[in-house]
Amino acid sequence: MPSLTSRLILASAVVSLSACVAGPPPEIATPTPELPGTFALAAGPAANASLAAMLPQDDPAFASLKQTALERSPSLAEAIARVDAARAGARRAGAERLPNVGVDGNVTNNRINPSQFGSDNPFAQAIDPTQTSYGANLTASWDVDLFGRLRAQERAAIARIDGASASAAAVRLAIVSEIAASVVDWRTLEARTTAIESDVAAATRLADLAKVREDAGIAPGFDRVRAQAQASASRSRLAALDSERARLIGRLVTLTGSNAADVLAALSAPAPRFSQSSAPAALPSQLLTNRPDIVAAAAELAATDADLAATARARFPRLTLSGVIGLLSFSPGDFFDEDSIVRTLTAGVAAPLLDFGRISAEIDGAAANKKIAFQAYRGAVYQALGDAEAAYGLVSAADEQAALAAQERSELERAAKLADERYRAGLSSFLEVLEARRAADTSGEREAAAIGAAQRARIVLWQALGGDASNAGDETA
Repeated sequence: MPSLTSRLILASAVVSLSACVAGPPPEIATPTPELPGTFALAAGPAANASLAAMLPQDDPAFASLKQTALERSPSLAEAIARVDAARAGARRAGAERLPNVGVDGNVTNNRINPSQFGSDNPFAQAIDPTQTSYGANLTASWDVDLFGRLRAQERAAIARIDGASASAAAVRLAIVSEIAASVVDWRTLEARTTAIESDVAAATRLADLAKVREDAGIAPGFDRVRAQAQASASRSRLAALDSERARLIGRLVTLTGSNAADVLAALSAPAPRFSQSSAPAALPSQLLTNRPDIVAAAAELAATDADLAATARARFPRLTLSGVIGLLSFSPGDFFDEDSIVRTLTAGVAAPLLDFGRISAEIDGAAANKKIAFQAYRGAVYQALGDAEAAYGLVSAADEQAALAAQERSELERAAKLADERYRAGLSSFLEVLEARRAADTSGEREAAAIGAAQRARIVLWQALGGDASNAGDETA
């Protein structure tokens, strides 16, 4: 029997040979991308402003449709199912580190040819050619994770739970943002409709006035026709809004997983007037923890790092312990006799010796996957930085546009009123009144659209900054 020293030397030789199968895994640097200290396009964000105020929280349609989407959205349900799948994978990876115990039973009937012992064998004819055996076994095997391969695989699986959870949070964030934007677009359509209806009423009054003057013989019929054409143009703009309404309803049906009747019922609730809140202060570094897409990319990077470690550990020996204890008899009556007890204990070592580059290629592939994951992480970081910069700039530009649109409407309405007064006093022509009225009519719709764009810009900023951390129970849990 070989001595303990001989066995240790043999084991060392096996380890040394297996370590030569492939070199050490490559070192891949994954530094955190350098971010600026502040957002360059954040023009005076208010430090006490709330990120949650960027959403139409007071709108009952938004609250209702958001809740419906979080309960019924197919996209969100799919993302949550992926989290469940990742958790199952992690449980399987953890179980691989533990022994595997099983039980089996069998009844075997064998028939042999006695002549196989020789036709002239005097004992051959005394052998029973048919034999039945009865067996029951308790089996156990354990892969002793000496070099941490299974532990690394478990770390990768756990990291992918984090990645799947962050991806689900990103889906929630996108759904809430799209619902908020759709509700804002719907309210903007309502405001535009009100403005255009006011335009139609004003143009109709001018047409009625022109007809009265035509009937009195103090104005040509041309004035009436021009006024009626202006009213028809406003009605045409009003009808064009129906296609936008249909598009929004269809989008909300897709997002919420409900029918159009339920969507319309939610949108029919009255909404408060839009209040222009200040943009909140934020730091670029906060994106690394607030943005779920960055968190998901970081989790995938951690998973690929663990995959690389597990692949590199395939160079080393695998020690497997296994055992079988059971009962074996050739007669049912002898099944529980002491002589029927059988057992087998095995300790096996398996190590690669000459694989002709297989493990090395696997290590290179795992290293490449880690490089891919790192660049994807960098891409997510700079995508988030770009989104936030653009969103801050968009809020500033949209607010300025809304203020100018309101000023334009006020000035054009005043000009239209003065033109009407001058016309009634005989100081200007009916054509001047029509031109002033046409300019004032379109300004109301432009103001409504500009106010809607300002509110929509805030939703873009909310999404770009990663949602409201204080509201994580709704959006990111």
